[in-house]
Amino acid sequence: MADRWYVVAAQPGCEDTAEVHLKRQGFDVWMPRQVRSVRHARRRQEKRVPFFPGYMFVSMDVARQRWRSINGTRGVRSLIMQGEQPCRCPGGLVEGLRAATDEKGIFNGMLGIGPGDAVCVVSGALAQAEGTLVDLDDAGRARVLLRIMQGEVAVTLNARVLAPAGEPAALRA
Repeated sequence: MADRWYVVAAQPGCEDTAEVHLKRQGFDVWMPRQVRSVRHARRRQEKRVPFFPGYMFVSMDVARQRWRSINGTRGVRSLIMQGEQPCRCPGGLVEGLRAATDEKGIFNGMLGIGPGDAVCVVSGALAQAEGTLVDLDDAGRARVLLRIMQGEVAVTLNARVLAPAGEPAALRA
């Protein structure tokens, strides 16, 4: 059996600790990150934070590696299980997410999408609606012309709810 990707739940705020300790044990760990603007004491600071707070991905071969040691790792709450075995990620999910990560390790779901590109809304009240991306701003807002009711309607959405039109549904969710 080859290496597959699995999900590890980290203790609140301990993602970095869990990542370091899992890597020390020889596991291939990937945790997508994003840059978030944080205000503290009237200062604005850019911080790298987990894209999925409390979760990370681990690649392993459950038949060959001692995967049960993950649950006892500092910073780890538990490996996500399906019965007695770790629950595998759908094939291509992590690879698709990694493809949307830049050279600094920052996940950008909008990587490769620019003004004029066809997009699809993946969640919320407008889910499955398709349109054309007009503009993206630094705050994560996207202006989109959605094709609704035989016309185009301009809306402003969170960029996270958009995916390239025609992308497989498994990579959108």
